[in-house]
Amino acid sequence: MKAQDWHPADIIAGIRKKGTSLAALSRDSGLASSTLANALTRRWPKGERLIAEALGKQPEEIWPSRYETSNAEVEAADG
Repeated sequence: MKAQDWHPADIIAGIRKKGTSLAALSRDSGLASSTLANALTRRWPKGERLIAEALGKQPEEIWPSRYETSNAEVEAADG
């Protein structure tokens, strides 16, 4: 069974449980306050990494669908 991506509300709740907010995390990372919200809806490795670090996780754990490798890619890599 494929792992599902975390729901954006769960990500935000996890960040709040760590005592901060997505906006504060953005600002602390030198970004505009709304910038990290982009990672909730679209692939953005830097933003995903910043959010994952704040949650003590790997980006692949939070967004597995963004990091899964298709069989065609694996076969091409195996050559």
